[in-house]
Amino acid sequence: MTTALLAAAEAGGRNFWEWVAHVVQDYWPWLLKGVGVTMFLALTGTLVGVALGLGVGVVRTIPSDKHSAGPVRRVVLKAVNILLAIYVEVFRGTPMMVQAMVVYFGLGMAFQIRLDVVTAGLLVVSINTGAYMAEIVRGGIQSIDRGQFEAAKAVGMNHWDTMRGVILPQAIRNILPATGNEFVINIKDTSVLMVIGTSELFFQGKTIDGILYQTFPVYLLVAAIYLVLTFTTTRLLRLLERHLEGPANFTLATSSTTPESILMAGGENYGRRTR
Repeated sequence: MTTALLAAAEAGGRNFWEWVAHVVQDYWPWLLKGVGVTMFLALTGTLVGVALGLGVGVVRTIPSDKHSAGPVRRVVLKAVNILLAIYVEVFRGTPMMVQAMVVYFGLGMAFQIRLDVVTAGLLVVSINTGAYMAEIVRGGIQSIDRGQFEAAKAVGMNHWDTMRGVILPQAIRNILPATGNEFVINIKDTSVLMVIGTSELFFQGKTIDGILYQTFPVYLLVAAIYLVLTFTTTRLLRLLERHLEGPANFTLATSSTTPESILMAGGENYGRRTR
């Protein structure tokens, strides 16, 4: 009560920009801590989610027809696919805020598993991202020409070798923009973890607002920080995409190219690129 009265008394002597400057000057360590927790949760959760999504996406593309699998394997694959489909639909079809409440409080009540708020938040972001990435990966795999699967099978490669050596390198490149988009979304969506007390950026802003009772200056500053984080991340991801695309022009082998330069890596015209 005393803090609220002091804050209300000070409000009359400061304008909007002075309040913004006051928040930055006196509470920047709090905001910096919030940024650190937010980026840790978003980055780590996205990386774990991508790995989880890759695994789920690859498993869900294992052939289960009569020519590729025996009856026992078909039954096992069917059961696994049903379980993975349930996982994907549940975590894509429910809000992350509700998932955070279920994981943090539900694990403790049902299984006596006590997680700290950061660990619980990271688990929720990772599993949620994995559900979305599973469908993105599956779409990326299905976008690869079917002839490449058949060619790999013709030379004796099994499903895992085909995925590792032929399909996934192309699919990962195709899904990179969607993966970057998931990272940007996670930077913003970590704000819902405030409901379990995770000290990310929004939670810190809410705490500062509870002390100063200056909602608009505090949350405008928080919004500006989120904008800087997402804008910078988006630009860096675009630079990465351009780097992976490589140069726009290539020197192609023609009829005048010597056979040695075509067949031998390191020949004069082999893989020459022009910018």
